[in-house]
Amino acid sequence: MSAESAAAAHPAPSLTPEAMRAARMIPFIVGCALFMQMLDATVVATALPAMARALGSTPVRLNVAITSYLLSVAVFVPVSGWAADRYGARRVFVAAIGLFTLSSVACALSQDLPQLVAARVVQGMAGAMMVPVGRIILLRTVPKQDLLKAMSFLSIPALLGPVIGPPLGGFMVTYMSWHWIFLINIPIGILGIFLVLRYVEEIRVEGAPRLDWPGFLLSAICLATLVSGFEAIGRDVMPLPMLLGLIATGLACGLLYGWHARRAPHPIIDLSLMRIPTFAIATLGGNLCRFAVGATPFLLAMLLQVGFGLSPFSAGLITFASAAGALLMKFVATPIVQHFGFRRVLTVNALLTGIFIVVCGAFTPATPVWLMIAVLLVGGFFRSLQFTGVNTLTYADIPPTQMSRASSFAAMAQQLGISLGVGVAAVTLNISMALRGAETLAIRDVVAGFIVIGVLCMASVFSFGRLDPLAGAHLNGAKNRDDE
Repeated sequence: MSAESAAAAHPAPSLTPEAMRAARMIPFIVGCALFMQMLDATVVATALPAMARALGSTPVRLNVAITSYLLSVAVFVPVSGWAADRYGARRVFVAAIGLFTLSSVACALSQDLPQLVAARVVQGMAGAMMVPVGRIILLRTVPKQDLLKAMSFLSIPALLGPVIGPPLGGFMVTYMSWHWIFLINIPIGILGIFLVLRYVEEIRVEGAPRLDWPGFLLSAICLATLVSGFEAIGRDVMPLPMLLGLIATGLACGLLYGWHARRAPHPIIDLSLMRIPTFAIATLGGNLCRFAVGATPFLLAMLLQVGFGLSPFSAGLITFASAAGALLMKFVATPIVQHFGFRRVLTVNALLTGIFIVVCGAFTPATPVWLMIAVLLVGGFFRSLQFTGVNTLTYADIPPTQMSRASSFAAMAQQLGISLGVGVAAVTLNISMALRGAETLAIRDVVAGFIVIGVLCMASVFSFGRLDPLAGAHLNGAKNRDDE
């Protein structure tokens, strides 16, 4: 699709001054919800030992508090687009924020492991609705020509959460109590609900179809088994036959869903979206880059804590530098993409992002802290720029009637990509240890992990290179320079 035809297909709406102010608030509102979800998904890992002691369990058993959340998110993400169309995006968004906040309180009040797991399942269900529906509101409210700026803002909390989570969790557990890793969601949730009620108007699709129950069950089994399988790879938490069985079940249900989706009039995950070149390329290439979101914090924790012997809090303070890089990106992402165009930015930046991931593997105990911080700062900048471009391009050519389904599809793909990234990193560590004939982790094993994840990120250039030179040009109104 050319820039001119795309612009004609998605004309910029005429907004009143009040609507323009509300549109400027939408990225901040959705960003609050995204930050709360991403923070909660990572902060628990640091607090597991303290929580295990308080609940009379062990850190290994308590790991179910993390997996139950991830599984709940994976199961309910596909429903989010349908729920927004059926009941109204604003209503579902407020309900999801409220439920996420209340379930966070329930987590903090849990007296034993079953109570905590139940609260985490509800929290995951709310998180699965919260972020995709918030993105639907953003996509339907922000004019197309402002979408790049909005996505540059929205990519920041997605990257801040995994980076801030470990040091914040370590600080709260050390100087306060583990309950505060959940209670911190209360003020964020209250602020989010107030802002939604103040600035967001109801968005609802008339005549929304009924829920595709067969598709929901197949997608739920597929995503739950694949996410749990990817998360368990290399962690020795289940026997190999069970692990392979989980992944095989997920793949089989995925194939069955593909057969079902071609025959269902309104499938819960619309595979026909993959016929849109920008959506397909951004989803496939973007997920290779997204391996880094799950894998990099995991590998840095292994390197700095196990390899270098740093405390969780000290290691977290070093990795926080990549969050600063993400913040710096916000101010320059839009002019960079406007000047060079999506294809050139995504292809070149994929290489730079992968290179800086590989460079992290060159850290040694003798590496100056300032040098590690500098590498993580610049690497965080390029990684954030990549996700800003990918997240914007994903919706560049999506018709308004398909925005809800596209948001659910993209959220599902992101969940799988992040989980698979952690799985690939863990498998790499295990293979490296097996080749050495060792049972304990060494620095060279983590180096191998950084190299594999960095190379996979760089491999996304083959996907982004297939983009049309004018792909996404109508989003910023600037001339794409790939043809000069």
